[in-house]
Amino acid sequence: MDRPLLFLDVDGPLNPYAAKPERRPAGYLTLRVPRIREPGSTLRVWLNPEHGAALLALDFELCWATAWEAHANRWVSPAVNLPELPYIDFGPALLRERPDDVHWKTERVVEYAAGRPFAWVDDELGDADEAYVAAHHQGPALLHHVNPRIGLREGDFAVLAEFACSLGH
Repeated sequence: MDRPLLFLDVDGPLNPYAAKPERRPAGYLTLRVPRIREPGSTLRVWLNPEHGAALLALDFELCWATAWEAHANRWVSPAVNLPELPYIDFGPALLRERPDDVHWKTERVVEYAAGRPFAWVDDELGDADEAYVAAHHQGPALLHHVNPRIGLREGDFAVLAEFACSLGH
């Protein structure tokens, strides 16, 4: 049996962008990356180099589920010590709000999973996303909200490990 998928958002779980702007969280480094949609400007990103090893230690197949799409492999993967990962191409859904309050990523995440068990860490998940996944995904799924002020923590990794274990992994 294939390992379950772990869909990773960048901003929120890996980059605690909502932390106090004058205070970088302990253990994080600061990167300045070019803004894709605003040439000539940069974005401050805080990343923890230890997150890569912690994510790779989990019994999941990792996949980017972020508006960064392929750019996550260029900027984020090296900073957190991850290899290049597959990513979801959101196409025209990218950053488009839906009238049903389902996050713009949710439909593509479910399509990409194609019935495989998955966990998804994101800071923008809500009840509408839970309901959509329950109605449209045939396999087990864990939608795990991460506080964008603090990012992924030890407790989050424990929840993910427990979910993988519940699937026999």
